[in-house]
Amino acid sequence: DRDIFGGSPSLQHLIDTYTPALSDEEQSFLDVQVHHLCSILSDHDVATDKDFSREAWDYMRDERFFGMKIPREWGGLGFSTHAVSTILAKLATQCFDANATVAVPNSLGPGELLVRYGTPDQKEYFLPRLADGTLIPCFGLTGPHSGSDATSLIGSDCVVSRHPDTGELGVVASFRKRYITLAPVAGVVGLGLNLRDPEGLLGGEGEEGFTVALLERGHEGLRMGPRHIPLSAAFMNGTVEGDDVWIPMDSILGGQGRCGFGWNMFVECLAEGRGVSLPAGSIGAARSVVAGVGAYSRVRKQFRVPIAEFGGIQEAMAKAGSDGLITIAGGDVMNAIVDNHEAPMVISSVMKQNCTERGRRIVECGMDVAAGSAICRGERNYIGNAYMSLPIAITVEGANIMTRSFQIIGQGLTRCHPHMSDLLRALQRPPSEEKEATAVFVRQFYKIVGHGVSNFFGSVGRGVTSSVSSAARSKTAYKNGDDLLAYHEKQLLRLSNNFALTADLCFTLGGRLKFEELLMGRLADALGAIYLGYATLHHYHRRRGVDGLEALTEHAMLRLETEAQDALYAASENFPGPLGPLASAVMKVGCFPLGGLTRPYSPPGDDLTKEVSRLLTTPSEIRDMFEENIYRAGEGAGPHQMTDLIDALPVCVEADRAASSVRREKREPTAQEADLIARADALRDALIQVDVFEHATAAEAAPGYVRPALQGTEDRFAALERTVFREAA
Repeated sequence: DRDIFGGSPSLQHLIDTYTPALSDEEQSFLDVQVHHLCSILSDHDVATDKDFSREAWDYMRDERFFGMKIPREWGGLGFSTHAVSTILAKLATQCFDANATVAVPNSLGPGELLVRYGTPDQKEYFLPRLADGTLIPCFGLTGPHSGSDATSLIGSDCVVSRHPDTGELGVVASFRKRYITLAPVAGVVGLGLNLRDPEGLLGGEGEEGFTVALLERGHEGLRMGPRHIPLSAAFMNGTVEGDDVWIPMDSILGGQGRCGFGWNMFVECLAEGRGVSLPAGSIGAARSVVAGVGAYSRVRKQFRVPIAEFGGIQEAMAKAGSDGLITIAGGDVMNAIVDNHEAPMVISSVMKQNCTERGRRIVECGMDVAAGSAICRGERNYIGNAYMSLPIAITVEGANIMTRSFQIIGQGLTRCHPHMSDLLRALQRPPSEEKEATAVFVRQFYKIVGHGVSNFFGSVGRGVTSSVSSAARSKTAYKNGDDLLAYHEKQLLRLSNNFALTADLCFTLGGRLKFEELLMGRLADALGAIYLGYATLHHYHRRRGVDGLEALTEHAMLRLETEAQDALYAASENFPGPLGPLASAVMKVGCFPLGGLTRPYSPPGDDLTKEVSRLLTTPSEIRDMFEENIYRAGEGAGPHQMTDLIDALPVCVEADRAASSVRREKREPTAQEADLIARADALRDALIQVDVFEHATAAEAAPGYVRPALQGTEDRFAALERTVFREAA
């Protein structure tokens, strides 16, 4: 993120530095334990019962699903971030509620905070119990008046005081938390509180501010148990409340010395929740849509033609596929960054906002294609619950609308601009260092000006040369992998320069910037597209050799470059503030020096869209790539719609080829061809069916139940002489 704000990111640096990979043990866990957990979960039953079975809960505990990130010395699995992401994505292909339930203890639960900041006594007590699932954790941050804003914590107050009987130092807290995942079943909650010390009892050890307390279920005054029901989801979610709750100082995470240190903890650990766990659900959705809906579009026929041949279906499948590639690629790089012991707050926000939004679009495309089979609930529906769950991912951990229009650029300018952090630190120096602080401020100010000038001329030069190369480029140039990488890296460098120039111009707004959310939203779109563009090229470099990956990568890159260009152009047309007209003019000359001629990017053409759709809806190495980490039921496991669709695809495609050959040659099918066509027809007939229920509710299942509408019909007929149109013979 710092490189993009600087205007000079390097694809080679990404390739050399970040390589996501699973260990043999992690791969085995995916193949055995994760597969088995998926096999004992019925997505429909979980959604209907609003809970997992005791068998599923026990299995998750016994196999350390809630302790994957806890180090081995404390009884956890010690898995990498990439492994956790991959596990969560696979769970999402079978049951989104399992994805959410396993995600929290391995990201926002207090486990990782304890590993980093807990006292020896806290680690010794809590970590083994968290690792083996004896204690299920949750994290209580969100409140009615502050949302997930850790800087305000309105209504979550605590005051340092001494116990009236023992004199022990601690805090008295009152709090109202809601939307807390796993709270109804949690054994321990990490509680975000706004600590005050009006009497100075801390004595210099610790300070006021955001503080995290650890409270076990049963703590006097703590109330946990009531549930929210987020849309149709079944994962546990509810409230954590308390009034005047006494919390001893040894229950403050990290002890008294960590009072007021919660923001640092939050920032360092939030990257995993926002940037890894939530996008993993979108990755699972992408794999499900390409694997399941892609196969369905060949199985399902309309007017005796597979719907995969219809232009509207091809457009939807190509969008789902390229958004899926973008999401997978972004996740791979993000996982590798975190495993490299980095905590990129801005990129994690980009991943959360951008990838959950793309996940929603992917599932919407899948729903449009699968149509009636996707809206009828039941065991056969493998996409409906994901469709209803993704809006939850979009809302939690900072709603996307806020993350996009405020957080990404607001934090990015202060944390990622190459010269801004030193300038801000100079402003925060005490009066005794005023002379030195002034010198640093002036020096950094001139560096910012110089940075803007450099980005201006870099934008002009790269804008012209990249536009020329775009105009001269053949529509099939992407088929050469070297040319694909070189061309798109050049375009991303140009767009990065454009973005960095625009970021520098934002300083003309001063403190007003935080109120210009339309501008910040557009810049967040551009930043997200640029980062995900580099991630997509990084993915292509790693997976090069997969037949068809060039076409899919080209489709994704053309869309990302268009997104970034359009966002920057809209920003130049609407730059706000007293200096807005001047900033707008500088931005237009710098980013688009020849006007429309230097806005060369456009969405993928129809031929490329059709090719990508073909790759996703027929047996191909691209489909194999998307199917790599989805749950498929084993032999003898009984019907499983996703598995059955994938298995039916090659049969139906081969049968269509045979039928086409018969029609073209105007002959009768051979016995082998007839058997193949009949087998495909039987598979099609079975796989397009939807679930039907004798009763939809427990009330309907009760003996003697008559639906109210039918009761009314009987009552009305009772008053009529003639009750049937025609008497039975």
